[in-house]
Amino acid sequence: MSQNKKNQFNDDQIKLSRFAKALSHPARIAIIEHLAKVNSCICGEIVEIMPLAQSTVSQHLKELKDAGIITGEISGPKICYCINRETIYDMEKLLKELLSVINKENSDKKGCC
Repeated sequence: MSQNKKNQFNDDQIKLSRFAKALSHPARIAIIEHLAKVNSCICGEIVEIMPLAQSTVSQHLKELKDAGIITGEISGPKICYCINRETIYDMEKLLKELLSVINKENSDKKGCC
């Protein structure tokens, strides 16, 4: 039987991996970029700007929402989405910390190979 190894990692590592998984598809990046550009909650127009079926866009929105990167509020028969700024700041902090560790550990080295 397989064991769950997530308890072997700290909370920040688990959180950053969830963000990375949510960002791992170009459609999700495009959705986030669009939400950032309009800088307001939008309802149905996400499907119109994506070259994907409505059901596929809905699945990508669900992944982003589950990771906390976007929020969705029910407005009549539609769900309006916007960027969750608090999560974005948290993601930025975790990425900066990771990159800082990488840069610090490799600052005096020319490469590993």
